Amino acid sequence: MKKITLFLFLMISSLGFSQDLLLGFETTETGGVNGGPFGDIGANLAPAPVLETGTGTNTSRVLKITGNPAAEPWQGINLNLTSLVNLTTIKTMTMDVLSADPITFLVKVTGGVGGPPIVAASASHPGGNAWQTISFTFNTALDGQAALANGTYGGFVIHTYWVAGETSFFPGGNPIPRPARTFYVDNIKGPLGTPPVIPAPTTGAPVQPNRPAADVKSIFSDHYAPITTIGYTGGDDNTYNTSWCPGSTSLVVIDGNNTNRVTGLGCEGVSFLSGRFDSTGFTHFHMDIWTSEPTTIGKVFNFKFSNWSGTGGETNAYQYDGNSSTFLQPGLEGTWIPIDVLLSNFTTVGGTNRTDFVQFVITSNLGTVYYDNIYLHKNTTLDSPDFEVSKAKLYPNPATNVLNIQSVSNIEKVSVYNLLGQQVISETPNKALVSLDVSTLQVGVYVVKTTVDGNVSSTRFIKE
Repeated sequence: MKKITLFLFLMISSLGFSQDLLLGFETTETGGVNGGPFGDIGANLAPAPVLETGTGTNTSRVLKITGNPAAEPWQGINLNLTSLVNLTTIKTMTMDVLSADPITFLVKVTGGVGGPPIVAASASHPGGNAWQTISFTFNTALDGQAALANGTYGGFVIHTYWVAGETSFFPGGNPIPRPARTFYVDNIKGPLGTPPVIPAPTTGAPVQPNRPAADVKSIFSDHYAPITTIGYTGGDDNTYNTSWCPGSTSLVVIDGNNTNRVTGLGCEGVSFLSGRFDSTGFTHFHMDIWTSEPTTIGKVFNFKFSNWSGTGGETNAYQYDGNSSTFLQPGLEGTWIPIDVLLSNFTTVGGTNRTDFVQFVITSNLGTVYYDNIYLHKNTTLDSPDFEVSKAKLYPNPATNVLNIQSVSNIEKVSVYNLLGQQVISETPNKALVSLDVSTLQVGVYVVKTTVDGNVSSTRFIKE
């Protein structure tokens, strides 16, 4: 075993690979276990990993991982790296593993910045109940993830099972084999990374309308009372950091507004078991998002509500796919993007019951995303001198390719005129957010007239 480990170390060194300790399990070096196991609900959940003293040539604290043959094939654990790994040039990492039987398992790096948010690789140990340093390279597309790592990563996932040569946990539609399995890991290493400078919003999300309290179900917003208190610790109850999604969410303050930041998005799961609610009668969903990632074609921001129908798990769902044909128009990076869509435009999966919303899930390939003002509403407002229902907001202004027009009520008509009084654009969108293609307009000043609730307002914008 020592000869194999030495050979691997010399091979990595000769190729110029820098393998720094990113996560060990001694008290002075551990990053801890983030979120615990994942893979199913109740009795079929994979056992939680255990920190214990190693054996043989490694007597430091190590992580014991046990598989559950009755749980999902994609079961495993989430970990936080103590230091970031930089996979921009070198794509290879190493880890010490001990197993009595030959095994193959899947590993992932998560929370990617500068490249794909999640990348997977397979790793194998020959058995023999001896510690060996195994290496794995993130350069293949496994489990539907990107083929090549790039950038820095802060999360590390170990899936307990995998089959060498496969690309899915369900090859041919059948789950991979899950024999009883126990193995140990220690000393996760890779090229040391430093946090990149990531742009962040300097202004808070848009001010929200003054809505009747009974007409709002708010998950996250300073403007409305929340359905319950939702925290940021691991686990699955009342948290923005559920164990079954790798996105890491933290609370930040932007321009005086509480804002959630999700890094390495991929997936964020929000659980509100103590605030589960009946959404019957609510007509609209609202959310404001901000990203520095170019919102080009191919980028997505999808979300869904999980309905449990009074049970202990999902019975059906309401989901919405956000892309370049909806609110995620190219050129909106670096601006707050308002999302306000009818619940009737959501796709239902497994049924239309919405009496028991318990979870909210985001899936996206935008990397780091800031968000605010997640709530359902009935499109009603209260009279307020500080809020003008008919006034529309234009951004960015000046605009080059896309001009966004936002109102708290549906925009019935929008017309654009040049300074000669000639109408150059006319649309009847009947929605609260309109994205106009102004790329073909000549450079100059234009007047935008919007009709909201029968009231017409005019605003100028500059075409660059």
